[in-house]
Amino acid sequence: MSKNLISHNLVEVDFKEIIYELRPCLDMNGQPVKGLYNAWILLNNPKQYNSYTTDAVKEVILAFRQASNDRSVVAVVFTAVGDKAFCTGGNTKEYAEYYAGRPLEYKQYMRLFNDMITSILMCDKPVICRVNGMRIAGGQEIGMACDFTVASDLAVFGQAGPKHGSAPDGGSTDFLHLFVGIERAMQSCTLCEMWSAYEAKNNGLITEAIPVLKVDGKFVRNPMVITDRWLDESGAVVYGKNKSGDDRAAAKEVLTGGTVDLAPLDKYVESLCTKMMYLMPDCVNKTLNSLRKKKLEHWDRNQQSNRDWLGLNMMTEAKAGFRAFNEGPKGNREVDFIKLRTMLSEGHPWDDELLNAILPG
Repeated sequence: MSKNLISHNLVEVDFKEIIYELRPCLDMNGQPVKGLYNAWILLNNPKQYNSYTTDAVKEVILAFRQASNDRSVVAVVFTAVGDKAFCTGGNTKEYAEYYAGRPLEYKQYMRLFNDMITSILMCDKPVICRVNGMRIAGGQEIGMACDFTVASDLAVFGQAGPKHGSAPDGGSTDFLHLFVGIERAMQSCTLCEMWSAYEAKNNGLITEAIPVLKVDGKFVRNPMVITDRWLDESGAVVYGKNKSGDDRAAAKEVLTGGTVDLAPLDKYVESLCTKMMYLMPDCVNKTLNSLRKKKLEHWDRNQQSNRDWLGLNMMTEAKAGFRAFNEGPKGNREVDFIKLRTMLSEGHPWDDELLNAILPG
C-alpha cells in the first residue's frame, strides 16, 4: 500500500550542509522498532561552532518539512555535530563579508531565517532540541522554537546581539519571556550574559541538564557550575566559593582532565522519543499546536517588521559589529563602544570614517 502514497514534499533534496538521518525508534526495552524512526537533523559546521550559512538554513527548512511529512517518523531531534556547540547563530564570516552593508540582501536572508523558525513551529512531529554545547544568539532562537530541550550540562545559553551589532529579534524577543519571565528575558537579551545549563533549567528554559563529563570512569556534574556569586567592584557578576579564585582554578583542572561523552545525553533524548511513541500521534500533534500558539502569537505579529529592521541595521551597527567580530583578533572582537557613543553624540554620521574609527585594532 505504501507504494501508492503521495509524497507531499516540495522537493527531494540531497543534504550537503546539514545531516539528515532516520534512526530506529526504541521500545520500552530499548529494542529497535521495525518501520518507525526518529528524524535527526544535525547542523554540520563544527569548525565554526555550528553556525548556519544561508545554504544550511535552506536545508534545515527542507529537512523539517521532510520529517514532518514522513509517516514513519515519530519525533524530530534537532542537534549538531561535536560536543562544543549546538549553534552559535548565523555565520558571522558570511554576515561580515557578504551581507554587511547590503540591507536588501540581508532582508532576503531573513525571510529564509524566518521560514526556518516557522518550519520548526509548524512541524507535525514533536521537536526535541538536543543541546550538545553552546546555544547562543540565533542558536538560542532556533532552539526555543523547539518543543523540548535536553542539554549537556557543559552547555551555555544566551544572546549576543546588542554586543555585536544586532537585536535578538529572530525569536528571543518573542519567545524567551514565555520560558523565563520578562525580567530574566530583559537581562539575557540586553546584557548578553550567559547562563549555565543548570541556570537555564532552574529558569525554566530547558527540560533537563545531563552530566556528560567523565572523570576516572564516572560521570560528574559540570565542575565549573558553582552556585555562590557576588558583585565585584565594577558591578560584574562573579562566581566562586571564594574571591581568590582557587575553586574556579580547581574546577578548570577537573574539566580539562576529564573526557566528554554524550552517551547519557543521547540516552535521555532517546527515552523522551520513546515516550512520544507510546502516545496517540494526532492527539500529541494537536496538543503541541495548541501550546505552540503562545509562541506563534508573538512570532506572527513581529517577524516581518523585525525582518525589515534587521535588514536596514546592516547599514549601521550590524555592519560594524559583524566586521569587528570577523576581523578582530581573538579576545578583541567588539567595536570601541565608548568611541562609537562619543562620535554619535557629536552628531557624526554612520560612514566609513566612523566605522574605521571603532573597529578593533
